[in-house]
Formats: sequence, structure tokens, C-alpha cells
Amino acid sequence: MSVRDPAAAELERRGARWTATEIDQQPAVWAATESLLRAGAASLRAFLDPLLARPDLRLILTGAGSSAFIGRCLQPALAPLLDRRVEAIATTEIVAAPRRCLQPGAPTLLVSFARSGSSPESLAATELADHLLPDVHHLIVTCNPEGELRRRHERAARSRVLLLPEASHDRGFAMTSSFSAMLYAAHRALAPAVPLDAGALGAAAAGILADRDDALATLAGRDFRRVVYLGSATLAGLADEAALKLLELTDGEVAAIANSPLGFRHGPKTFVNRSTLVVVLASGEPLTRRYDLDLAREVTADGLAGRVLVLSPAANDLAGLDTVRIAHPGAGGDVALLFPYLAFAQRLALLRSLALGLTPDTPSRSGSVSRVVKGVTIHRLAEGD
Repeated sequence: MSVRDPAAAELERRGARWTATEIDQQPAVWAATESLLRAGAASLRAFLDPLLARPDLRLILTGAGSSAFIGRCLQPALAPLLDRRVEAIATTEIVAAPRRCLQPGAPTLLVSFARSGSSPESLAATELADHLLPDVHHLIVTCNPEGELRRRHERAARSRVLLLPEASHDRGFAMTSSFSAMLYAAHRALAPAVPLDAGALGAAAAGILADRDDALATLAGRDFRRVVYLGSATLAGLADEAALKLLELTDGEVAAIANSPLGFRHGPKTFVNRSTLVVVLASGEPLTRRYDLDLAREVTADGLAGRVLVLSPAANDLAGLDTVRIAHPGAGGDVALLFPYLAFAQRLALLRSLALGLTPDTPSRSGSVSRVVKGVTIHRLAEGD
């Protein structure tokens, strides 16, 4: 059964209403995010442009969990565009080892991604940066107007808060609209010269959400107990996020890992057995793509996996491979591919959760994980730490 067909009451009964809605609404959320960015362009550029003009600026893209993977997606794309030091460092790393992650000698723009803006690590990372760095500025990208991160930085002289449309503040457990909206907003803010087209991205993703449902439902109904997502460079961060979505929405019943196509041969390939689905996120960059497809053909020829599936924006070099064709959203290179690929991964995770009889809006049956992380003790930074 397609999750697009049942009435809201049926989705509510199955515990999937919010997750299904928040996946489907993303094209509209990206368009709303673009409108918001245009309306606030003058003040945003006044804040960012003087910082980005500094040749010694260090950009740190940070967040926890899915929010950290936004930085992992953006770092390979932004570093060559900005010709600056750009790093993706999770808040969980900054909090655990702040003096190793934060360097007082470098002027720093800390870009914090936060759906709720109230996670303990998100708050602590900005506090540690203010404490340890004499020259630090903050760009807060968040979805929650009531979040503590927004409250603390909204009027700070060296901070700018980018509050995204209300619909981006997911009510379901897993980050879906929030992930893609923050990804879109940050790339548009930090690399405005690269023309991401919200309409084209939305059309490519809508093609997946609308046209691939039957195929995805069939795929989700197969008894895959292991899934591998493989992606290179910009798509490596997406592989991480895709694997996490499956783990979250299936409450760990489906074991999911992420790697790069070249790295996969160096040990992780032993994960593959007949109950494994391998998904290769093929790059649009010619050299990277050749490595991606080499690995897809190798794993297909091995005959050990239950299925090897390639997501790809092109067809001329895919002979012999099981593929899902993705309409390329035009300009933006592999960054643009993130959005339709993400729609595929989110939809597959949702449908697999439903196939297992779980409730995607609240998938953790034990309650051991929650929508906003709790139970983290932030330890005071001492002189010797």
C-alpha cells in the first residue's frame, strides 16, 4: 500500500502521518525557504560578505546527528567554491574535545545546524567557541522559533540567526524537511553565486515521491535486513544520512551502514550477504562517477548481495546495472543531486518502517532515543582539559 493514498486518519492510525507529510512537503518547503532568503538577503549579505572576504577565515559546519551530516554534505562543495578553510566538525566532537577542534589563532565562522535548537551539545558548542575563540562569529540555521539557540543568538552582535519556515520544524521523530531545508538554506547563504533552483530541485524530488512509490513499496517489502549506502565526496554525507534514516525509522531492525565506493573494498564489503541491499549514489562528476560505477559492477558481479541498486542522473554508462533514473536538477553539480537522492532514501526508510509494522512518527519502542536528545551532562571545561 502506498503511503500517499490512505487518508490522514489511516496514516495517523499507523503512526506515520507526520513523517509522510514532512517527506512529501519538501519541494514546497524549499520554495518557501528560497522566498525567505530573498526577503532577508540584504541583512544576511551584510553579515556574511565581510567575513567571507577574509582570506584567513575558518568555517566550521557543525551539528549533531543528522545536523552534522548537513555539514558533511556541504564541506566538499563549499571548500573549492569559497577557497577558504571549510571543515565539518560535529558538535559532539567539539564538546568532547574543544581545544582540539577550536583554534584561537584563526578567525572563525561557526555555522550551527539545529532543528530544535535546544540540544545540549548545540548550545555547549557555541558557548565553548565564545569562550575559547577571540574572533568568532555565529550563523545559526534553525527551524524552531522557540529554540534556546535562537534565543541566545538572536540579538548577539556577532551572530546571525537564519530561522527557516515553520513547516521545516519536523514534528515526526526523524529529520526530513528540516534536514533538506537547512541544507538548501546554508548552501544558498554561503555560496550565493551557485544557482541552486528550488523549483528544479522540487520537480526532481517530486518525481521520486510521486512516480517511484510502487517500486519503492515493492523494494521496502523485500526482507532486506542490511542496507549499504555508498557515496563519494558531497554524496558521502548523504550516504551517512540515508543510513541513519533507516536505522531510526526501523528502530534498528534494519542494520544500515555508509561508506565510499572506493573505501568499501577495504573491509566493509564483508557486510554484504544475501539479505543486503546495496545502494550506490552515483556522482555526476565524470571521474568520481567512474569509480562509483566500477564498484557497482563489481558488487553486482560478485553475486553476494540481495540487490545492487544505482541512483543516477544519466543513463549512457549504466549498461548491466539495476538503476533508478533521477532527473538532474540542472546547475549545482552533485549538491543539486542531494535533494532527489534524499527523497528516495527518506521514502524508502518510511516504507520499510511501515512494512515492519512500526510507527515511523515514534519509532523507538523502548524510548531509549528521543526527538530532542536528553540525558547529556555537559562537563565544565577545566584549565587542563
